[in-house]
Amino acid sequence: MDFDLFFKAIPNVVSLDLPSTISHIKMAPSERVKLIEENGYDINSVRKAAVMMLFYPKNDITHLLLIIRNSYPGVHSSQIAFPGGKVEDIDFDLKQTALRETHEEIGVHPNDIHVIRDFSSIYIPPSNFLVYPFLGVSQTELTFSLQEEEVAGIIELPLSTLLDDSIINIKNLETSYSKLIEVPVFQIQEHTVWGATAMMLSELKDVLKMVL
Repeated sequence: MDFDLFFKAIPNVVSLDLPSTISHIKMAPSERVKLIEENGYDINSVRKAAVMMLFYPKNDITHLLLIIRNSYPGVHSSQIAFPGGKVEDIDFDLKQTALRETHEEIGVHPNDIHVIRDFSSIYIPPSNFLVYPFLGVSQTELTFSLQEEEVAGIIELPLSTLLDDSIINIKNLETSYSKLIEVPVFQIQEHTVWGATAMMLSELKDVLKMVL
């Protein structure tokens, strides 16, 4: 999609009611559905994190940035994600967390990102994180400087690809719930996006289809 058209339409997202659980369940492993529907977590004991769903122009075409996390001992090793991370004491709010972590992980300065709004939070049981996504837009083409300890690479996803239903599939994956289960995924070339990132992408996709 042409970036100018996208940029003119995106402010309309602010006034929309978010689909939240309806969108999340579309891409949730079956074992997660009940937990999502019941908000099955203790808000006082969760760890909080924030991520940035960042759109920007590349050759005048709208793209969304995803990162490939490094391999490490942990439940999110090597997964596809949005830039972001846990809340630190220096952050005065969740938006600040998303902007700071985006700067640290991919080198995009907060001044280059216009934050449109927050999206629905999602709980990740294996790590006990409650993650708050933010929709951000840069009006200029970006160059990236990756934090090598955290980020192995990036995926520059054209918006037209995200909106194409043919990239949604079902795969048998090993998860923290089961050795091998059927999981809904976004298949982006050789990259499989599932779990919390897929659920956030699902809400983002549904919202964008309302305004574009």
